[in-house]
Amino acid sequence: MADPKGFLTHGRELPARRPVDVRIRDWREVYEDFPAPAPARQAARCMDCGIPFCHNGCPLGNLIPEWNDLVYRDDWWEAAERLHATNNFPEFTGRLCPAPCEAACVLGINSDPVSIKRVEVEIVDRAFAEGWVVPVPAAVRSGRRVAVVGSGPAGLAAAQQLTRAGHGVVVFERADRVGGLLRYGIPEFKMEKRHIDRRLVQMRAEGTEFRTGVEAGVDITAARLREEFDAVVLAGGATRWRDLPVPGRELRGVHQAMEYLPHANRVQEGDRLLSPIDAGGRHVVVIGGGDTGADCVGTAVRQGAASVTQLEIMPRPPAERTDGQPWPTFPLLFKTESAHEELAATGGERVYAVSTTAFAGDAGGNVRALRLVGVEGPATGFRPIPGTEREIPAELVTLAMGFVGPERGPLLEDLAASAGEGFFDARGNVARDRDYMTPVEGVFVAGDMGRGQSLIVWAIAEGRSAASAVDRYLTGRTALPAAIPPSARPLV
Repeated sequence: MADPKGFLTHGRELPARRPVDVRIRDWREVYEDFPAPAPARQAARCMDCGIPFCHNGCPLGNLIPEWNDLVYRDDWWEAAERLHATNNFPEFTGRLCPAPCEAACVLGINSDPVSIKRVEVEIVDRAFAEGWVVPVPAAVRSGRRVAVVGSGPAGLAAAQQLTRAGHGVVVFERADRVGGLLRYGIPEFKMEKRHIDRRLVQMRAEGTEFRTGVEAGVDITAARLREEFDAVVLAGGATRWRDLPVPGRELRGVHQAMEYLPHANRVQEGDRLLSPIDAGGRHVVVIGGGDTGADCVGTAVRQGAASVTQLEIMPRPPAERTDGQPWPTFPLLFKTESAHEELAATGGERVYAVSTTAFAGDAGGNVRALRLVGVEGPATGFRPIPGTEREIPAELVTLAMGFVGPERGPLLEDLAASAGEGFFDARGNVARDRDYMTPVEGVFVAGDMGRGQSLIVWAIAEGRSAASAVDRYLTGRTALPAAIPPSARPLV
């Protein structure tokens, strides 16, 4: 362990966020540097708890006490080795994961948990800065070829693992750049895209091939994929968004979050000077209180919105654990993310326990207002509260209400036709067995496409585990680790 008394002598620390009035003028990540000795102090707080529940909280099984101890001892190279042993992309998870590991930290029973995510970021950023992140090419090529459909975290993890196992891997991405929602769904201020690009340098040097602008099922058919490759991994995510079918939904200015956010990211990529869906000077309403909603809030503030209001149908979460959310479960608590700080500083508001009843438009067919009502729920089924009806200005509305499963495009429809019954499960996701294989022989599925909308750590863990299953399918054995052992992984 690290310092035996560290958790008694040091409090929880995080890097400071840059001042709101400064950071909303740019798109860089919001956090300041976290200089030494702060990371070592946080690592020192990791206690000899006997049973490290942080392992159970992390789907990747990250070796958190080990690399905390190594950081405390100033052995950053070995810490980076231990970190990468279970996680292909800690620079992504350290910035984007909601940290179920911290929720499960034993110190969190009666104190503040260790700042695990921040230590993770410091390790991987040090590793890149020191030149320790190098290609790990396979010693022997297998002669087998694998197609990976989708270049989000699940697809990238599966591709890297299979390439390192010696297979010829081709990743198909329908967008013009690699990264999936990491590239075009996550705003720059949460994760600068240089982190993706530097990891892709490593992956290409290892031998992974990327083909962008290719939509599987359209530009290359399902039949051709199965013919040209020995195995196929579906990792296209759960991109079918939840809609809001209320009067006025057809008005101009009402957009899905994933119609709105990618344009802002393309501006940062240098593809265009101004987003075609821009919040500048408009009254903006974001419907949905989750992470995607917060991304829309931060984006609208940076675009110079006249006002921003975020709506959530659920009641405001508690600030601390309740009896129904005991340690070490991941609790649903009230959080103030960087975008919420920016919202408050610019006069915006987060409104809970309300439901949208209609959008009102002007004579030109543009949205001008949103009608809402207070609701009781969820136990009562979100019943409207009489007398709480009101209207708020809304010239741009983004719907950030989550996703309901994978898109049923030509690829999945063709595979479903060849499989017969049972290609989709009861939730509409792609069905798979305990070895991640779909009802179609040689076709596997990983991440949100098979699991449903979930966390980035689950995506990477499933990508790694699916790669292990594919390697065993192709060769009869595997040395690749399964982040989620088939015997332990739930099918939902």
